[in-house]
Amino acid sequence: MSAGRRLLVIYNPTAGRRARRKLDRFLAGLRAEGAGATLAETTGPLDAKNLAAEADPARFDAVVAAGGDGTINEAMNGLTRSGLPLAILPLGTANVLANELDLPTSPEALAHLAATAPVRMIRPGEIAQPGQAPWRFLLMAGIGFDAEVVARLDVRLKRKIGKGAYVIGSLRQLMRTPPVPFLVTLDDRVAWPASLIVTRAHFYGGRFVLAPKAHLDIDQLHAVSFADPSRSSTLRYLAATVTARLASQSDVEISPVARVTLSGPPGAPVQVDGDIRAHLPARIGLAATPVGIIA
Repeated sequence: MSAGRRLLVIYNPTAGRRARRKLDRFLAGLRAEGAGATLAETTGPLDAKNLAAEADPARFDAVVAAGGDGTINEAMNGLTRSGLPLAILPLGTANVLANELDLPTSPEALAHLAATAPVRMIRPGEIAQPGQAPWRFLLMAGIGFDAEVVARLDVRLKRKIGKGAYVIGSLRQLMRTPPVPFLVTLDDRVAWPASLIVTRAHFYGGRFVLAPKAHLDIDQLHAVSFADPSRSSTLRYLAATVTARLASQSDVEISPVARVTLSGPPGAPVQVDGDIRAHLPARIGLAATPVGIIA
């Protein structure tokens, strides 16, 4: 599709003044490309999902999610019915999806992509809880240490210091009682990991490599299983992630998987693309239909 796309731009204003300046440059770039842009601002949780769900295909050719990975995830989940493609203006703390897609950093270059780039069809992961509609993800779903950090994250501190809030949250989580192992089934194999991340992407927390063979263009989930719940091992896992040595840890298993059943303990939180979106028990697999990503 050429320039002239009609775009609904969903913007999360909590991203701050710097993000607003980037948004303004992006919107100016869209105008220069001949694209039409309608701006809609979120005011609370699930607004991005609801605004995307209300996007009329008769009025718009695509939706732009302008925010962090959580805002992008919400918008993607709002497009299930319409099938409109999604473009991205990354304004978050880690911007993992932008790194995964190797997007440019310039707002003008991102506007050019949103206005003119072809649509890539990508099958997202999907997590389902009993009695609830499935929730899709393009990055990952995690239980254990990282989910507990996200569940207890100081949002106001995150707005002030960005990634530093996750460092502080991780240190606080380390001081708590280590979690009991989780009961999971990886395809047909039962396991009891201390933490587990089921991922579509190979990056984590920015550009730290989590699953080296994972790629969005390959219809495959990867399970990253951490065996030991102790504080010393958790610190070792964190250090190995930062130094790109995670795959060399003898008690970390990284394997392709088609379906994952998360049985318990019941009520444990699941972080999905950086936000708590589910609680155990739940099941994870690939979504039946792909999502269109403009990149």
